[in-house]
Amino acid sequence: MTRVRRLVLDLLKPHDPDLVTFASAASARDGVDGVNVVLIEIDREVQNVKMTLEGDSIPVEAVREAVEDLGGTVHSVDEVICGERVVEESRTPQG
Repeated sequence: MTRVRRLVLDLLKPHDPDLVTFASAASARDGVDGVNVVLIEIDREVQNVKMTLEGDSIPVEAVREAVEDLGGTVHSVDEVICGERVVEESRTPQG
């Protein structure tokens, strides 16, 4: 089984429940050590947020279910780090 160490999600969520509730629901999953949720944009009906999770073995589907149970949607998966250790992105001439 692949050990997901970091997961970065772009989410669309309703205005209610708040960011604290989303972060708490995700952090309550086994294998998640910490969660950071940042508000990116607000419109009339939804908020766009970035959720970063770190842990020893993040249960990706359980996190997705937690988001959906609160009325949110995973818009995209923006970063995944797997394996025995965290490998940071390397800078290249292309960016």
